Amino acid sequence: MNGPAAPTPSALAALRPLPLTAVRLDPAGLLGGWQERNASATLPHCIDQLTTYGNLANLRRVTGDSDAAFAGMWFADTDVYKTLEAIAWEAGRTGETPEFFVDTAALVEKAQDEDGYVNSYYQVDHRDEQWTDLGFSHEMYSAGHLIQAAVAAARAADAPQLVTVARKFADLLVRKFGPGGTDVIDGHPEVETALVELYRLTGHRPYLDLAKRFLDLRGYGRLGQGRFGSRYWQDHQPLLETDEAAGHAVRQMYLLAGAVDVAVELHDAELLAAAERLWESALASKTYLTGGQGSRHKDEGFGDPYELSPDRAYAETCAAIGSFQLAWRLLLATGKARYADEMERLLYNGIAGSTAVDGRSFFYSNPLQLRTGHDGSHEDTPSQRLTWYSCACCPPNLARFFASVQNCVATGSSSSLELHLYAPGAYAAGAVKLDVRTAYPWDERIDIRVTGAPDEQWTLALRVPAWCQDARLTVNGSVVRGGAEDGYLRISRTWKAGDTVSLVLAMPARTVAAHPRVDAVRGSAALARGPVVYCLEHSDLPGDLPFEDLELDAAAPLSVVEHSLAPVAILTTLRLRAETSDALYRPLTPDRPGTTAVTVPAIPYFLWANRAPGPMRVWIPLAAREE
Repeated sequence: MNGPAAPTPSALAALRPLPLTAVRLDPAGLLGGWQERNASATLPHCIDQLTTYGNLANLRRVTGDSDAAFAGMWFADTDVYKTLEAIAWEAGRTGETPEFFVDTAALVEKAQDEDGYVNSYYQVDHRDEQWTDLGFSHEMYSAGHLIQAAVAAARAADAPQLVTVARKFADLLVRKFGPGGTDVIDGHPEVETALVELYRLTGHRPYLDLAKRFLDLRGYGRLGQGRFGSRYWQDHQPLLETDEAAGHAVRQMYLLAGAVDVAVELHDAELLAAAERLWESALASKTYLTGGQGSRHKDEGFGDPYELSPDRAYAETCAAIGSFQLAWRLLLATGKARYADEMERLLYNGIAGSTAVDGRSFFYSNPLQLRTGHDGSHEDTPSQRLTWYSCACCPPNLARFFASVQNCVATGSSSSLELHLYAPGAYAAGAVKLDVRTAYPWDERIDIRVTGAPDEQWTLALRVPAWCQDARLTVNGSVVRGGAEDGYLRISRTWKAGDTVSLVLAMPARTVAAHPRVDAVRGSAALARGPVVYCLEHSDLPGDLPFEDLELDAAAPLSVVEHSLAPVAILTTLRLRAETSDALYRPLTPDRPGTTAVTVPAIPYFLWANRAPGPMRVWIPLAAREE
């Protein structure tokens, strides 16, 4: 049973994903607990909202079973498909396919036109507009999410009719836009990776060829300028010639994920190199400390290099998920540890921060600072998470992500098992079986016990994150000398059941500085421990101290302590300016007001906004040194 990304045996891939059920995360761990919360709270919440906000009624309008007006965005069907995908992956974990899935799959099948087309916005009131505005219609984007739900259904659930529906729509795309058809692309990439996965499921080559064709056609201005220019939908320059990540951040990540999928199946080294090059561009100068991407609200897009203002960060949740999906595919294709490092950063920061502790409210955008007096009345910049959005792409995207996240923590084959993300649970790769115990990312120790092993030698590979400067390894209590190679500690031997491995990744609290070209946080520092980025939140300040007047004393030591919101927090000494001026601007003088030292805990960034609404910041101004 495969997971969301399953390269064929002949694909150009350095690593191979494990079957969907090969990893069972312990719900007592952080990652396993998030997965359980997703199943018990987020997923049922998404299902409820599909009724409340009319997504299911939209499809029933097509079948004649509802006379309600169309509700929501014109691509509202995708919320249904992403929820179905999440349910399918969850069914793969539990072995049970819920009635809701079967009934909704039947509804989509009933709504499908004879030629394979299904899109509830265009099938009733806008039939004459089908395929006429591919820049913004999201028709192929919607088809892509239907296809991905069907692939999940085939691999993990018991609803074969959804595969029939998806193939019928995909065949329509091949007839209409394949070789000899119209030279067009969709304004929102997504169908490319879906078509590749459908090819991997069925072996039907035209699906892969169509995905490659869509990549080849992009970059020639076919979509026109639109409201934001051709860069917005990555149609300004052919992919193989592009050096800079640009435009709408989610679209860019989804496009590159599809490019990697095509590249590994076609052994296209040039296309894979282009995807790596653009990933490097995004990470070098256009990615926030949390892994978030997209600094502009108007187009949900990348800004200029180093344009990374913390309070204006858009950092859409879907962009973080897309970045994770891209990094996972690049990890499989190349085996390079830096992609797993980025997956980890996104998982514990940019993605995790999007969901409340109850699993039923979410951030669409994820700023790194919220000021005192912030106007959070609009859903684009709320002060706290919302239960749903007018464009509700993020909540069901989170649901499908966490329902299958166990598939991304490890890879393996008959001769190796690689642990990329550390979480307690049971792991298997063929005859190799491991039990992993850890409180990571709060605890620096990972204990691994071999519970099953073949008679021949095999290799256990353990990632050493780039943030870790001191990794210590023992096997059966004996110290293993030697450092990591290419980001991994590898132990090759003939293992036996009962063998133990302990890895300690030293994670002292640390301060982090931004690149000096990031003007918005010049003279500031952030706090981190292990893979977790921390923030200051108003609820932890003593008394009525003014939040914006806090300065970090870089010379003061950082201590790791318990906190009510998480097992550990960083306790930091801050210096509070004792005097403030009402003047917005005042002359620069050598005299500084007196300061007062206060001690304030920092909490994991992903936990902010779970208490009373109020200010927060990741980047803290550094106090001036006193002579």
